[in-house]
Amino acid sequence: MEKSTQKEPVKSAVLSIGDEILIGQIVNTNAAWISGRLTDLGFDNRMILTVGDTPEAITDGLDITGRHAGLIIVTGGLGPTADDLTRETIARFFGRPLEYRPEVEAHIRKLFARMNYPFTDNNKSQAMVPRGTEILPNFYGTAPGMWIEHKGKIYVFLPGVPFEMKHIFTEELVPRLKERFRQPALVRKTVAVYGIGESLLAHRLKDWEAGLPPEVHLAYLPSPKRIRLRLQMRSERPEEARRIIDGQIEKLRAAIPDLTITVDTEDLAPVVHRRLKEAGQSLAVAESCTGGHVMAALVDIPGASKFLKGGVVAYAVDIKEKVLGVEPALVEKYSVVSEPVARAMAEGVRRLFGTDWAVATTGNAGPDKGQSDARVGTCVIAIAGPKGSFAHTFLFGQPREKAIQRTMSKAYELLLGAVEGKESDLDR
Repeated sequence: MEKSTQKEPVKSAVLSIGDEILIGQIVNTNAAWISGRLTDLGFDNRMILTVGDTPEAITDGLDITGRHAGLIIVTGGLGPTADDLTRETIARFFGRPLEYRPEVEAHIRKLFARMNYPFTDNNKSQAMVPRGTEILPNFYGTAPGMWIEHKGKIYVFLPGVPFEMKHIFTEELVPRLKERFRQPALVRKTVAVYGIGESLLAHRLKDWEAGLPPEVHLAYLPSPKRIRLRLQMRSERPEEARRIIDGQIEKLRAAIPDLTITVDTEDLAPVVHRRLKEAGQSLAVAESCTGGHVMAALVDIPGASKFLKGGVVAYAVDIKEKVLGVEPALVEKYSVVSEPVARAMAEGVRRLFGTDWAVATTGNAGPDKGQSDARVGTCVIAIAGPKGSFAHTFLFGQPREKAIQRTMSKAYELLLGAVEGKESDLDR
């Protein structure tokens, strides 16, 4: 295999074949996964394209991606059924006849023998590949991966079944790509900042951003729960690049010490997990508007029993009163969606389970107001701890799912602030 050293990253593209993706029957997770791996390998991924199963669509897809990239990764459409015309279409596109590869048939027969599964003529068709193809073995399925070089470009065809595709990509393709190309690695890290809007965060970070080295590129990635900041740079010395980026992240922490920052995590539940276990402290949860989501996200992570003692979904007012001990007079005076009621819920569940900390949520997640006149999208979060309790009111808007997700994230954020001593309201 010819080797080349690339000063600039090789352009790549991902082509997905399948009507089931186009009609929304499945989500194209393959393309996202492949794009991430290509980026990690230093490629400049320029395009993700999805086409249907027809020969015309496949031909168009190969033509378009080939005009924009030097490495094209294609997934899907390599099955044994009569309606799968991908192989024939590929052969015509490259002007290469299909040829029989006995080693592919031998692999399929061996695979089927282990499963006591009959071998049919349909399966034999999968041993037909365009002439000049380098086979990428598929140890978990019948469709082989294929490496085809054509007019100075590399086309790699992989099966659409995710675990088969990932195995071939990782075990067979990556070593070949590393051997073929010597190019700068793309080093990147993403940090998540909680408790602030994008414009205000950008304002507070303007001096930090101005001081970034020119080779470090910054991107703001806002979402309802957090603002993610992606720092990345290309370098032929990836370890040095990592040190540079890590240094900039430490400067970021110093610039906004009052905000919660996590590195390479999608939400705060794993951080809550780790901090409470490290501190040897316990937690209980009382939920109304979030309906158990705050606790469920913690339980989804193995090891929650080390700190999480229990929870109550007190959706109805009488459950708040009878189980959590919320005084009816509080509800009558302030309404069920109020800071006094939220604090009483947190204090009640902490007392009930005998924990160090407690979180409570109450609100109108929508779409209707329910048992309170509070504006739809209003959510109240309370934290109770060794020094007392506090509550804050937020307007998270609609739709309902957004309000619930933002309430969950803010609850974790407030809890972490309290555990780390950032929340002065505990002293009131």
